[in-house]
Amino acid sequence: MKPLGWWLRHLHELLESSMGQALDAESLTRRHWQVLNTIALGARMPEEVDAAMAPFVAGEGSMAPKVADLRARGWVGDDGALTTEGRAGHARVEARVQEFRAKAVEGIGDDDYRTTIRTLERCAANLEAA
Repeated sequence: MKPLGWWLRHLHELLESSMGQALDAESLTRRHWQVLNTIALGARMPEEVDAAMAPFVAGEGSMAPKVADLRARGWVGDDGALTTEGRAGHARVEARVQEFRAKAVEGIGDDDYRTTIRTLERCAANLEAA
């Protein structure tokens, strides 16, 4: 049996590549989607986006370049909110993301999913406390 770390890394790579394929039609990356969704949920300023995405910002410095990309394509207005085009793009991408997520957990019952999440949370808590 392979260890937990192997499975986590393998799953991470599969999630990244599969998500990338789901977003290719819109020429977006996973981070673009996360920024787009964060803005759809109410963040307006790049600092708000960075705060909401803190775990990802640490590796990339800031999500401001992703916000700028979305502005350049006309999906985010000067006020930081999604434009009409941005709302339509968000709806299209959100549908693809939901399909991707459903595929990722296909055949996994709710109880098994909850147990898996609780187990991962416990592993993280154990290591954070160390």
